[in-house]
Amino acid sequence: MIGILLVNLGTPDAPTTSAVRRYLRQFLSDPMVIDINPVARALLVNFVIAPFRSPKSAAAYRKVWMPEGSPLLVHTRNLAKKVQDGLGERFKVAVGMRYGKPSIEAAVSELLKANVSEVRMLPLFPQYAASSTGSAVAEFERVMKKQDGAPPFRILPPFYKDAGFIEAFAKVAEEIFEKTRPDHVLFSFHGLPERHILKEDPVGNHCLKFDECCDQDVMQNQKCYRSHAFKTAHALRKRLGIPDDVCSVSFQSRLGRTPWLKPYTDLVIPELVKEGKKRIVVFCPAFVADCLETLEEIGIRARESATAAGAEAFEFVPSLNDSPLWVDAVCRMARS
Repeated sequence: MIGILLVNLGTPDAPTTSAVRRYLRQFLSDPMVIDINPVARALLVNFVIAPFRSPKSAAAYRKVWMPEGSPLLVHTRNLAKKVQDGLGERFKVAVGMRYGKPSIEAAVSELLKANVSEVRMLPLFPQYAASSTGSAVAEFERVMKKQDGAPPFRILPPFYKDAGFIEAFAKVAEEIFEKTRPDHVLFSFHGLPERHILKEDPVGNHCLKFDECCDQDVMQNQKCYRSHAFKTAHALRKRLGIPDDVCSVSFQSRLGRTPWLKPYTDLVIPELVKEGKKRIVVFCPAFVADCLETLEEIGIRARESATAAGAEAFEFVPSLNDSPLWVDAVCRMARS
């Protein structure tokens, strides 16, 4: 039996201030997420971000919380069930979250109790980033290496331009396009501090040094999140036949005052409306499961911003969740 570990970022246990504070402390205390001096990070997280951000984030979670629980966890578990059905008895599928529950350690324990002969980890982050993929892989490797007699394991690669991933997202989008008939399509990816991008350039002479740095496939940007994001957007644009002049890329969910990847989604959307783009569709292809960032940040706040600016129509493309083509794509990656 082969073990398949599906890993996502994580979620609070409940949409309450205390649960969100607990989650933020674990998440933001990770040195791969906030990569500053440890003392400064502890002070920032425990005395600034967690106390002041928790009530606002809890209120946002309450707007999208499902009867079964957190959308991210509900959709990821539903995906795992369908992938298990698709793979059959030769495979055992488990779900782990980098932060919160169920933990990666709990998921590994579940797989080992099933006596799997190999573990294949699939980080559910299409585009590589040290703060998501890198941190999840590091935690998975830490857990596996401390197990006595653990089976061999491997990590499946980022799938930012995988044909199955692109086709699944395109299929979800088709109905939205038919209904909205957009005059602009925005591909909004989760943001990262610019310093995270610069750290992944092994030579230091390519990433963010010139406008076309992400257009090339070179050694310097093989682990560049921004490059992966642009390649995902290009593949989706090509598959859906979207003209270059009616689409663009932006980045959302920034935190703090240091420079993050630009342009910023929350600033781009009202500007598009002011430029006459009255019918807007937003993709969020960094997320394979709907969560706070898609449902609340884009589905509620960005919609309100667009409407206030004068948009006639504003829709976001739902994430892949447990859609049939995405289940097929994950099964194929798991088998490969």
